[in-house]
Amino acid sequence: MKLMKDQKIMLVDGMALLFRAYYATAQSGYIRRTKSGIPTNAIYGFVRYLWDAVQLYNPTHIACCWDVSSKTFRTEEFAAYKGNRSAAPDDLIPQFDLILEVTESMGIPNLSAPGYEADDCIGTISRELEADMEVLILTGDHDLLQLVDERTSVIIMKKGYGNYKVYTPESLMEEKELTPSQIIDMKALMGDASDNYPGVKGIGEKTATKLVKEYGTIAGILENLDQLTPSIRKKIENDLEMLHLSHRLAAIHREVPVVCSLDASLLLLEDEIILTKFEELEIKSLCSMLGVGVF
Repeated sequence: MKLMKDQKIMLVDGMALLFRAYYATAQSGYIRRTKSGIPTNAIYGFVRYLWDAVQLYNPTHIACCWDVSSKTFRTEEFAAYKGNRSAAPDDLIPQFDLILEVTESMGIPNLSAPGYEADDCIGTISRELEADMEVLILTGDHDLLQLVDERTSVIIMKKGYGNYKVYTPESLMEEKELTPSQIIDMKALMGDASDNYPGVKGIGEKTATKLVKEYGTIAGILENLDQLTPSIRKKIENDLEMLHLSHRLAAIHREVPVVCSLDASLLLLEDEIILTKFEELEIKSLCSMLGVGVF
């Protein structure tokens, strides 16, 4: 189906929003709960974050992508991948299933693919749809900057509601002096402490960026090892296997088994369904923000 060029889809990194929403209130010591004790602070904050972005960027379609398990093709390649992350807080765990019910009540499809991360789903969907419509990616994860192109923008959430940085190829080059694909090369060299893979030991972001800017790609760097300082050359040669592994871990896969239906992702709120779910979770105060139940 060929769409009008003024249509655009917002692909939401679900876990990024949910965790951000949880910690935004949990750090103050206050956890919003229903009368029966069910925690809802992450759900409440998620809807606020999401709708703020919807109102600001006006997508015609929206879909949420989720991580469904800790075991992926990346953990098969590198068992320690994300192995440094602590378990989710007890008050957040019951909100994982509830948030899916909330997004469904809003008519937003929840998408995932076993063995892959939400990033891979977002990458696959953006590639499939960007020829026919503008794609907006809402996240707090800078890994997704590798997906930026002329039809896909990455919206990075900053601290607080309504605070964003929008990355296009131009703004990415202006800020980081790198192309989207070079984000992968940089991360392969420097590693990622959050995802728990090391890259090349002894090479940090500054050196990694300098090397990628000068030689273009990992392949370009390896072809010019004799041009590097003895120290940098030795570090790369000693960690060559990990460099290639880190590159595979950093790269978002864009051919995963996930489908985003444009009919299902059309942004169309059904008042009665939303009111029922929001009343159940005692977050009805959010309905006015959504324009639901207001006549």
